[in-house]
Amino acid sequence: MAAPNNRRPGYSRRAQYGNFFGYILAVAGLAVGVIMLVISTGKSESFSGLRMAAADSAAPAAKAAANARTGSQSTRQIIAGYFTSGVRVARLEREVAEARVRLAEQAALAEENARLKAMLALTQGDQRPVVVTRMIGSTSSSTRRFATIGAGTNQGVRVGMAVRSPLGLVGRVVETGSTSARLLLVTDTESSVPVRRASDGLQGYANGLGDGTVQIRLSTTGINPLKRGDAIVTSGSGGIYRPGEAIAVVTSLTPDGAIARPLSDPGQTEFVAVEAVFEEIPEIVPAPAPKPGRKR
Repeated sequence: MAAPNNRRPGYSRRAQYGNFFGYILAVAGLAVGVIMLVISTGKSESFSGLRMAAADSAAPAAKAAANARTGSQSTRQIIAGYFTSGVRVARLEREVAEARVRLAEQAALAEENARLKAMLALTQGDQRPVVVTRMIGSTSSSTRRFATIGAGTNQGVRVGMAVRSPLGLVGRVVETGSTSARLLLVTDTESSVPVRRASDGLQGYANGLGDGTVQIRLSTTGINPLKRGDAIVTSGSGGIYRPGEAIAVVTSLTPDGAIARPLSDPGQTEFVAVEAVFEEIPEIVPAPAPKPGRKR
């Protein structure tokens, strides 16, 4: 016959002693805990040594748990960064591309403002130009140096008129159409411009060499007084070009003059001003013959 489940300890003296000593230990532990609680409440440093000993014994396990927690967080961050880095890189590349576009636009606006200011300076000179227009073409590889502008007889352009850029003289008009005109550049071999040195008025002529430069020939012979870096301007002789127009800078010397580089490059010029002939030669009109009168 099986023993009942609710068997009481009174049937075994060993079980009774076990329960008795268990109760004693529990009451003793509770009493010790109460005493320690009372002591620690009044004097907290009494058990500091025991607390620190317990903390020191538990420190290795706590460090291991902290390292594991940090490692797991780093792993999660690496994995998350792997999946999100592509999106971030794409966004950064897009922002860099947009910034480059904005910088290019700002540079273009600054360049356009400079051109507009230069064009405005063309219209504010002592002599108002006939028209301000664009340089729409020029020859750079041919031995002859011509250029085309976007204004013609409809805008008042006539043969012989001088054309200048914000930097200096470009040439003169040799052919005209209704809406365009052809220029003979100062660097052409058929071009000859009366000039002078800006510093002292030394007279001479600027003849084109057909290679993008001009040769300065002095009106007087003898010792060559020109120097590298001398500024050459128009003298106004002949009545075509207004005096004082910048034309070139001396780069090298020759026995009877110098080689100079024009300040205005047609290939880099966008806007030009067409000026009227400086001094118009009045046309001589013969006086009408007197009509024969009736003799009285």
